Amino acid sequence: MTEPRLNPGDAAPAFTLNDQDGTPVSLADFTGRKVIAFFYPAAMTPGCTKQACDFRDSLEPLQRAGYAVVGISKDAVDKQRRFADRDALQYPLLSDEDLSVHRAYHVWGPKNLYGKLFDGVHRSTFVIDEHGRIEHALYNVRATGHVARLRKMLSVDEG
Repeated sequence: MTEPRLNPGDAAPAFTLNDQDGTPVSLADFTGRKVIAFFYPAAMTPGCTKQACDFRDSLEPLQRAGYAVVGISKDAVDKQRRFADRDALQYPLLSDEDLSVHRAYHVWGPKNLYGKLFDGVHRSTFVIDEHGRIEHALYNVRATGHVARLRKMLSVDEG
């Protein structure tokens, strides 16, 4: 990825996107709270399901530690609803069909899969502080094990 990236200390790009219920959710809604925003390629695919369910299973300790969680993909609201219902995801899944937020966070761009070049989503996670600043910008993460590593980095344990 040759585009610029967000770095710790940068202002997190503002957004307002519809969640799986069609309700607008803005970054500004979380002012005064920490937010984990994770971008995933496609609802209901194996890797994205693993990642989303890992966030679901870690939601309680993350919330106790003061973090809200939101997932963002290019999927339509109705697909986000099916994904949330199917996997009992209890946090907002935001629909960014026009990719404007993906581009603002520099997670949409060229990818190479088995020698084939195409534009796509770079699975990435951002930890945003209470003042709307990037605390951690984690680009090109793996679906499996990512949430456990994130919890360790943030010192969020089970207890």
